[in-house]
Order: sequence, then C-alpha cells, then structure tokens
Amino acid sequence: MTDTRPVLVVTSLNDPTADVVIRELHGRDIPVVRLDSGDFPVSLSIEAEITKDGLRGRIHTPSRTADLSGVRALYYRRPSGFAFPHLAEQDARFATTQARYGLGGVLASLPGCLYVNHPHRIGDAEFKPSGLTVAVKAGFLVPPTLITASPDAARAFVKRHGPAVYKPLHNPVYLIDGVSNVVRIADVTAEDIDDSVAGTAHLFQQRVPKKADVRVTVIGPEVFCVRIDSHLLDWRTDYSCLTYTPVEPPPGVERSLYRYLDHFGLVFGAFDFCVGNDGRWWFLECNPSGQWYWLEPETGLPMCAALADLLERKP
Repeated sequence: MTDTRPVLVVTSLNDPTADVVIRELHGRDIPVVRLDSGDFPVSLSIEAEITKDGLRGRIHTPSRTADLSGVRALYYRRPSGFAFPHLAEQDARFATTQARYGLGGVLASLPGCLYVNHPHRIGDAEFKPSGLTVAVKAGFLVPPTLITASPDAARAFVKRHGPAVYKPLHNPVYLIDGVSNVVRIADVTAEDIDDSVAGTAHLFQQRVPKKADVRVTVIGPEVFCVRIDSHLLDWRTDYSCLTYTPVEPPPGVERSLYRYLDHFGLVFGAFDFCVGNDGRWWFLECNPSGQWYWLEPETGLPMCAALADLLERKP
C-alpha cells in the first residue's frame, strides 16, 4: 500500500538546502508540505484539538493541507521568526509569545512523527557549554575551555592554556551598516583582555595546533566525514580556499558521535573537529541544524539521498 503521509519541511522561503531535499522527496513521490512558521497567522493556519485519542487537526498553507495526526516526518530547518508589525509593542510581544507556544507547541507534539530534529532538542543542543560537557562524557577530546565574565579569570586561563582563541557562545544577527555579519573566532592573548569582558559571558578555549579540520555529518545511520584543508583559523571565513577529502573516522569516534546525539535526542548533527598535528581529532562543536549540502557536489557523498531516506522513513 502506498504511504501518502506527508513530510513537513519547516523553514524560511530562501533555503537552498531544503530545496534540494524537497526535490529528492518529490522524485520519490513522497508528498511534502513546506511551511514557514513566520507566516502564521496571515498565510499559515492551524486547527488543533486535544482529544482523548491525542492531538488531531489540520495545518493549512496557501497550497497544501496536512492532517496533524498523519505526518510522516518533520524536517526542521531555519524558519523565520514570528512578526506582528501592525501591533503596538506590548501587543506584538503578547501575540508573538502566543504564536510560539501555540503553533510551536503543536508542531512539537505531532503523534508518530519522526523529527529531524525536534525543535526542543535543537534548542537544548545549541547551548555550547552543554555540548562541550556532553562531548567529554561521550568520549571526545575537548580542548580546555572557560566560560566567564571575569577579566581576571580570562587572563589567567589564557596565560595557563595559551595559545587561545575567543569564540562567541551563539551568533545572532549582527548588522554593520545594514549588512548581516557574524562575530568570528579570533586569537586572543592575555594582553587583549580588558574590563569589557565583564559586560557579558565569553568563551575562551585553548587553540589546538592543527593540520586540518573535519566536518562530520550524521544523518540517521549514515556518517559522512570530510577533511577540510586550508590555512585558516576558522575555515568558514573563506570557502574559496578550501579543499575537501572524504575520510574515515578514527576508532571510537563513530561510537562517541551517537552517544552525543542520543544524549540530546537528535538524529542529525553537523560536527566540527580539528585534526591536531599528531592526527588526533578534537571536538569543537555540533550544530543540530548545520549546513551540509555544499559538501555533496564537492565530494560526491550521497548526503541528500541519506536525508531523504531518513525522512521517508525507509526501512
């Protein structure tokens, strides 16, 4: 019997990664309903009822309708935020909160649905201190790391563990002259640290002398490891000078990957490692919503097919 249950893809309008996954699913005759939670309630609506049999109802987009009790899988990517520009500030804040906990709560409660990944689990895993702590427990090598708002503690750490780098704990949109920027990883010395550190939390980490980086993308049961060679401290600052090579993980790494994902309840993760001069892999972070598709044409690794297999819930 043909399985007509749809896959929900929750993301913004401009998401090329979601586009290729949707094309792959369409090629398999898998129904897809794409939606952006930021469109609620203007062009996205829900009717969700909690009954003795659980959650029932429908979600409507301008072109599709999905039965909430019959969603096969939900691919949660990068939806835009709720916006109520026609309301006064207090009313908009109230409406945004109701939308988040209303629509967001419904999307997080779909019965029998496979989440890639569940939005609540994504939120948990995005806290860097949590991720680094779990990484140690999972068996990864993790560079000495300090989270602090104390200039004295930061200076002492850098003197003890230098060379060191500064990393943002999260990267919100940061506009400079109207252009979106990110706060970059940077080398830091004790002399660089001043009293402005006391203004908020900062992350300082020992810089591991490296000969390469590795992006590991885990998609359900599939693990794709790509070595990234460059001269850069942070390879994400200039993609034009990168070279890519598929590699196999060292013994024990794959087991630790799944320990990490299992802790957070994830089925997808984009892990970053640096390869030390001695060849050992050092855990840097795991992004539960990380980009991955740009690596497929560079390496030929069948990552899109693996993700479609997962969403299709292929045996």
